Amino acid sequence: MVLKTGGTRSMYKKFKPHLLMFLSQLGYTFLYFITEASFNKGLNPHVYITYRHVVSGFLMLPFAYFLERKTRPRLTWPLFIELFVLSLLGVGLTLNMYFASLRYTSPTFVASMVNTISSLTFIIAVSLRLERLDAKSPRGMAKIIGTVASLAGVTLMTLYKGPPIRSLWREVIHMKSSAIHENWLKGSILTVASCITWSMWYVMQAITLKKYPAQLSLTTWMSFIGGVQSAVFTVCVVHKPAAWIIGFDINLWSILYAGIVCSGLIIFLQLWCTEEKGPVFVTMFNPLSTIMVALLAYFVFGERLYTGSILGGITVIIGLYLVLWGKEKDQEVPLRSSELSGLACENEKQVSQDVVEYCDGKREKMASIPQV
Repeated sequence: MVLKTGGTRSMYKKFKPHLLMFLSQLGYTFLYFITEASFNKGLNPHVYITYRHVVSGFLMLPFAYFLERKTRPRLTWPLFIELFVLSLLGVGLTLNMYFASLRYTSPTFVASMVNTISSLTFIIAVSLRLERLDAKSPRGMAKIIGTVASLAGVTLMTLYKGPPIRSLWREVIHMKSSAIHENWLKGSILTVASCITWSMWYVMQAITLKKYPAQLSLTTWMSFIGGVQSAVFTVCVVHKPAAWIIGFDINLWSILYAGIVCSGLIIFLQLWCTEEKGPVFVTMFNPLSTIMVALLAYFVFGERLYTGSILGGITVIIGLYLVLWGKEKDQEVPLRSSELSGLACENEKQVSQDVVEYCDGKREKMASIPQV
């Protein structure tokens, strides 16, 4: 019985990161449909972005203040400007384009496009020489082929919608849809642009974390700064004061869910998994949300699936996993022959030193013995 309990605990500890990442992607899956329902209800996407990050900022503030009070670096003006640009890429610009694209496309399409962020980040990192690429090695070829396949899938989903696939039964839950999803090209452009800026944000985030290695505080700063940026942008484009009024309906629950669960709890889980398993492990679970969104949209909400989205999504996921396979193998760097010979020399030196010390000790003992 004791062995069985110990084996269960060992298995849980081994697969705990996998379970947490699955739950994180499940949380993101519900986010797509909750936000679409709130947008259909009349919630402005830009107001939603502003309120969402204000909620997440106040949620993360006490944790960042107390848990990183002794380790948080001092904030300087150059660092604050860098945080401002980082927030613009991650929140103010990216998310406003991203959620606005939901008004012109569909949750399935947007969720599929998010899978290209890893490949786009890889391209930007290679261009800035932040990522090594050996085109002659198998993992280097996997990165190149996977990136090309991923971009080909994006192009297919953007330019080719294809015939719809008829559902075999009626939807379980009817989600009222307003007169949106008409300008598919406009929504596709917004989605692609948001993925590009999102990838730039990931690259810049890695650079900023070296100067400001306080993840909770950095998340809090980005939430508040991004919320202010989004508020300024929303004031410029939304001229109706009634758009800022949130009732006790799906709009309020959408904002609270996104701020607390997605920008708060899920970010914390992802940071923990990144620390335990690395960023490649975390990104490998992104296609799960694509699959779950497509299944939930088709079987529960009765949303149409199009041939172009299916073919493009499959191509994107194949390309993504090729890139991630190449990235994962990069972490397994074997010792070179020169390093092995160096280690052998160090071992020989250590053995020789131990022999000398042993002989010296024997001489001292022999000298301490009185002669008769």
